[in-house]
Amino acid sequence: MASHRRLVKHFSRKSGPRKALLRGLMNSLVEHGRIKTTVARAKEVRRHIEKAVTLGKKGDLNSIRLLVARLANKDAALDIVKNVSPRFKDRNGGYTRVIKIGRRPGDTAEMAFLEFVDYDFKAKAAKPAFKATKEDKVAKKAVSKAKKKTAVAATKAKKTVRKIQSKSRAAMHASR
Repeated sequence: MASHRRLVKHFSRKSGPRKALLRGLMNSLVEHGRIKTTVARAKEVRRHIEKAVTLGKKGDLNSIRLLVARLANKDAALDIVKNVSPRFKDRNGGYTRVIKIGRRPGDTAEMAFLEFVDYDFKAKAAKPAFKATKEDKVAKKAVSKAKKKTAVAATKAKKTVRKIQSKSRAAMHASR
């Protein structure tokens, strides 16, 4: 398998699935600020996301339309233009970094985090805990009771179906 002068990684996919994979990874990176993927995928997505952020710096209508076409997600495109690109207005490139984190246990693929250089994982980890109010607790109990009732009804329905099936089989075997 020759790799000389190859411009893109193909990931053993045809062009449509490969484009969908890259779009999904780009949308996830824009949404979350950091994604965990294989090193090869991270390096390939990095090329595309860097161009998207540079395009988002222009902020004009044409840039937004191009981003929507490349990402197939209007929210992600607007997020690049309004939130991501302004953070890097004084930077001429190198908006992302790839941090290798070892091998995946299942197939020993080399894994990595792809994140924006200003990503603060401490702030993401220390999210304020949701304080449940009395109304929330009451609502939660009501939901759990409703779930129990539906579970009981479902098991009763299954038992009824099983009885009907067994009677039908018995009748079929008796007629033979």
